[in-house]
Amino acid sequence: MLTDLIDHGPGMRTVSLLRSRVTLHTMPTSAGYEIRENTIYSWDGRLRGNTPFTVLQHTISGRGSLRYENRTMKIHAGETLLVIIPHNHRYWLEQGDRWEYFWISMNGIDALRIHEMVLNAQGPVLKLKAQTIDRLADCTLRLMKGEGETPGFASAIAYEAAMHLYDDVFGPSDRILREQNAITRTLQFIAENLSSDLNVDRLAEVAGLSRAHFSRSFATMAGLPPAEYVQEQRMRRAARLLIANRDMSVKEIAARCGMSENNYFSKVFRKAYGVSPTEFRTSGMYASVGG
Repeated sequence: MLTDLIDHGPGMRTVSLLRSRVTLHTMPTSAGYEIRENTIYSWDGRLRGNTPFTVLQHTISGRGSLRYENRTMKIHAGETLLVIIPHNHRYWLEQGDRWEYFWISMNGIDALRIHEMVLNAQGPVLKLKAQTIDRLADCTLRLMKGEGETPGFASAIAYEAAMHLYDDVFGPSDRILREQNAITRTLQFIAENLSSDLNVDRLAEVAGLSRAHFSRSFATMAGLPPAEYVQEQRMRRAARLLIANRDMSVKEIAARCGMSENNYFSKVFRKAYGVSPTEFRTSGMYASVGG
């Protein structure tokens, strides 16, 4: 998406739409892609009017300078500038520097609120994930190409950009996402292998986590410790098989649920449903069994 923006070439669009009867809480005001070299380029956050708006500007290559309140810093390639206007800041291009960047400016209550939250958490210079940068570049390119010709459409693109930024800063970390994917993979493995030995060590191996770490993460996500979850899923399968396959013996159903000991299976089943497997088959209780 970033490469598509670069291939499209430099340009900008000021988003100027007829005022809607309903005030929308996020609206783009401009978007574009530029390359500045040896030119006068300076924006002072105290001299851009009194109507609040935000600027989200990502550096593709080169560098720019930023004075934010009492600090001066460089904005390097891969870094993203975020400012709210009006405010005591200035960003500019030093003589001899080169700055390649794209930006989205927006206003509205939600845009200002979300961007202020990001500023309070991270400051004005952000290091965003590559995926987030791609998504922001896509929003920028869509606006540059003329999408957002109605207030609702334009607002949707700006809000999408704001939410990509929000998820990057406040969403789950890469580590948490990897753990969630690992547990999701394990849940699928359990569903497909209920007749097999599903001890905790094997499940931790499937997840690619240590036993202790796996057990904690699994219980948090699934709501039960691994062994209890497996047993619950086996009893659910047993209940379904008892009703759907009336010619199948209880012993065979127990085996299909990974429990070779028929007496133990009956004991666990009774604990789960209050009756034996045979009684369950004739009691009509299956109507209340979910999953």
